[in-house]
Amino acid sequence: MPARIRATRKRAVGSKQTVKAIEEGAAVVVYVARDAAGWVIEPIIESCTAEGIELVYIDSMRELGEACGIDVGAASAAVLK
Repeated sequence: MPARIRATRKRAVGSKQTVKAIEEGAAVVVYVARDAAGWVIEPIIESCTAEGIELVYIDSMRELGEACGIDVGAASAAVLK
């Protein structure tokens, strides 16, 4: 499990919040679930690549959701500055 996202309180969970954090320049590391729908995560991956933000892949949405402390899966999440 991604220990860094679990250890921080400054995080954005979910695709909309992750995109917002990237656009605002607040994202330091972005986590993306490999089993998330491509149309959901592709724009996030492209934005991270363009902005030079570290991108970490997690095996499943469920695992990422658990690491974020929520009871449902998450397609993406970000550690914030």
